[in-house]
Amino acid sequence: MLWRAVRSMDVIMHSSSFLLPKLYQPVNKPVKNYALVVLNQHLPRFMPRLWDHANLRICADGGANHIFDEMYQITNDEDKKSTRNKYVPEIIEGDMDSIRPEVKLFYSSQGSKISDKSHNQETTDLHKCISRIHHCTPDDEKPNLCVLVTGALGGRFDHEAANINVLYLFSDMRIVLLSDDCLIRLLPRTHRHELYIESSVEGPHCGLFPVGAPSTSTTTTGLKWNLSESKMRFGSMISTSNIVQSEKVTVESDADLLWTISLRNLT
Repeated sequence: MLWRAVRSMDVIMHSSSFLLPKLYQPVNKPVKNYALVVLNQHLPRFMPRLWDHANLRICADGGANHIFDEMYQITNDEDKKSTRNKYVPEIIEGDMDSIRPEVKLFYSSQGSKISDKSHNQETTDLHKCISRIHHCTPDDEKPNLCVLVTGALGGRFDHEAANINVLYLFSDMRIVLLSDDCLIRLLPRTHRHELYIESSVEGPHCGLFPVGAPSTSTTTTGLKWNLSESKMRFGSMISTSNIVQSEKVTVESDADLLWTISLRNLT
């Protein structure tokens, strides 16, 4: 009982308020410092919202092609040149094997820093981007930092697995992987977690998965099928196709868990 009492004091609060327009941000909640990483996949339909919230925007190599090609379509802007001039990443990072030459030249002329890491083939472009953010963020600012990653889900499964692995490699950071359909975040076992559900943009379907190591005890509240000191592992029970039924979901586990929740048709 003493162990559980100590654990319950260490709480991390999570919210997907970055999916809301700035005009509708929740009051009386601390303002997060957001960094946006754009990978080499089609942009989600809510990309302009993420861009507006971010204080730092990094394109991972070919992610710059998608900002260049797709932002004017998402924003319904008829002036393609004006849109391209507006959405300029601060940094383009990676091994530069995917970005088109004309895109690289354009953003370089607009002031983007081109960080060529072609000498490093041992880590993925997402790893390189997160590593840069991790090293550049002072320790006292890390608890208030949230990194939003688009293009991490979908496409080749080995890429997806590598992107999920980055969540574990940088478990001391809040990183959210986003697609049009869902988001994924890591819930480290070192803390109790409170997830504040933005029901206008996410849910109701959700899941919890012990990737990397089994859980011998996971307890939740706020779900249709709550867990009570439950065991979970692949090859046995996992919590999939669950339903959020409260504005706050709590999770406590002796294993690192992946939390995923569906996203609504945001416009």
